[in-house]
Amino acid sequence: MNNNTSFELHLFESFKEGDETAFTYFYDKYFRRITAFSIQFIYDKDEAENLAQEALVYLWQNKETVESLNGIQSFLYTYAKSKCLNMIRHNKVKDKFKSEVLNQKERELDIEILNSVQFDTLELTELERLIQESISDLPPKTREVFIKKRFENKKNAEIAEEMQVTLKAVEAHMTKALKILKTKLSDYLFLIFILICNN
Repeated sequence: MNNNTSFELHLFESFKEGDETAFTYFYDKYFRRITAFSIQFIYDKDEAENLAQEALVYLWQNKETVESLNGIQSFLYTYAKSKCLNMIRHNKVKDKFKSEVLNQKERELDIEILNSVQFDTLELTELERLIQESISDLPPKTREVFIKKRFENKKNAEIAEEMQVTLKAVEAHMTKALKILKTKLSDYLFLIFILICNN
């Protein structure tokens, strides 16, 4: 662990305890990042700055829900993404944008979020290990359905035919798998679900 990470971990603990100085540090660190991220999609600097400020205030109000240092960044970008999409949807209604435009914007937002979160090698290795271990711990049939669906890109009907089960059984196994993974991987939930759990 480098000195900078150690310093930020100490600040994170203080932030969790309600230290406003620690919050100011994270506010200064992320305000411009969230603003720059948001302005790419809503094309309004003032709105983007307002959104960034709103995201950081919301972080402070919900600090007890953030379980790790990396969770701060995930929390802020997830919040910003949600607000940007709401604005895009609102503009879609006003300007009669086609749904394809909205879907493309959402895909761009997901990619931008992933690109914005900089894991070091150890963090990435740990994340990959956690994912693999959590998938390996799934019940056998649930694991088989999950792998076929998410990594082999098979449709539910194909999986049902291959495993000689009903479509409802496939859906039930996927629901079970996502519920288990959501619990085990909660600290990295948003990033993981973009990486492996999006349709």
